[in-house]
Amino acid sequence: MNILILGSGGREHAFTLKLSESNKVNQLFVAPGNAGTSQIATNININPTDFKAVKEIVLNNQIDMVVVGPEAPLVEGVHDYFLADKDLKNISVIGPKKDGALLEGSKDFSKIFMEKHNIPTARYQSFTKENLSEGFLFLETLSSPYVLKADGLAAGKGVLILDSLEEAKKELEEMLTNQKFGEASSTVVIEEFLDGIELSVFVLTDGKSYKILPSAKDYKRIGEGDKGLNTGGMGAISPVPFASEDFLNKVEERIVIPTINGLQKEGIDYRGFIFIGLMNVDGNPQVIEYNVRMGDPETEAVLPRIDSDLLDLFEGVANQTLDKKSFSINPKTAATIMLVSGGYPEAYENGKEMTGIEKVTESIVFHAGTTLKENKIITNGGRVMAITSFGDTIDEALKKSYASIENIHFENMNFRKDIGFDLI
Repeated sequence: MNILILGSGGREHAFTLKLSESNKVNQLFVAPGNAGTSQIATNININPTDFKAVKEIVLNNQIDMVVVGPEAPLVEGVHDYFLADKDLKNISVIGPKKDGALLEGSKDFSKIFMEKHNIPTARYQSFTKENLSEGFLFLETLSSPYVLKADGLAAGKGVLILDSLEEAKKELEEMLTNQKFGEASSTVVIEEFLDGIELSVFVLTDGKSYKILPSAKDYKRIGEGDKGLNTGGMGAISPVPFASEDFLNKVEERIVIPTINGLQKEGIDYRGFIFIGLMNVDGNPQVIEYNVRMGDPETEAVLPRIDSDLLDLFEGVANQTLDKKSFSINPKTAATIMLVSGGYPEAYENGKEMTGIEKVTESIVFHAGTTLKENKIITNGGRVMAITSFGDTIDEALKKSYASIENIHFENMNFRKDIGFDLI
């Protein structure tokens, strides 16, 4: 089979690497890809939301399956575009259609969905600029800290957690009346703050049956001890030690099964990944959010632990035969550390030459924000590279990753030195 992967980050490099292991794969293409994907696949420099350009690639390269990495093409309806086109309708797309992608594309939709299908989540209300004063009153019924979420996609930046009521009211006004996050914050969801330990559970579904992938915990803050600004993710650990068999059984019974059943009841034919952001509140799971794709950098810790043929699983998703596919997971722990550009998540410089990657032998190197220039690997993003290692314990896996990082250099390289600190 010829496969096209849409996207350019560490998640897409992880997909490319995993799919390259399958004996069912003929050719792999990544659009636009990065320096890492170029070593094992053919990169094609287009925007994944330019559906006409995607169509051209698919037809020119006799693509049999499209794997959608990021959320934007899904929310904008790439799957629907394929189904509506006579030349594309028989090509498998891994990722939900527009109606299913609303689980991530609209926080308001996802909260209504959870409420309707009795899926445990925080108390909330949604507001627009027309009922801003009611938003202020609702904030007054909550205790600090206050959670504000832009309804639409805001590139991972649309969630604010604020300590003071005065600040929460000011930011709510900024989001609704001054469009702090653009169109994404024309509706804002105000949520009760859940106090607990965060983790992510990933589900692959064909719309009828499902496989629960390994759990993971990522680290969003730029600074050690989970301090400083939010980022796209500075590292991840899989599995999560506090996610016991009993806890994961609760996740399956109270969240996964009602989610799959709820999608069917709504008439949503959902084929792809569901990322469930969870809070463990006194041993009980509550949903913080849904995403309609794999997370990053969690993918770089989760996918290497799947021993099964990923393409075989994807065929099961496309043909709704996922329940007949074998699925096995490596019991070892995976620890992923993200290398980022100096200054990230604020202003940073691209174009820094990277050296020493070839010296890494004990870890998997996943490229994220990289590109090739005159046969040199150059930084091309805030999050540059993810280093993943296996170990019998979290500590062992982390030591391997940090030892591997000592080989890699680029100007102003930054990384957190305490990933997994709260789990050991």
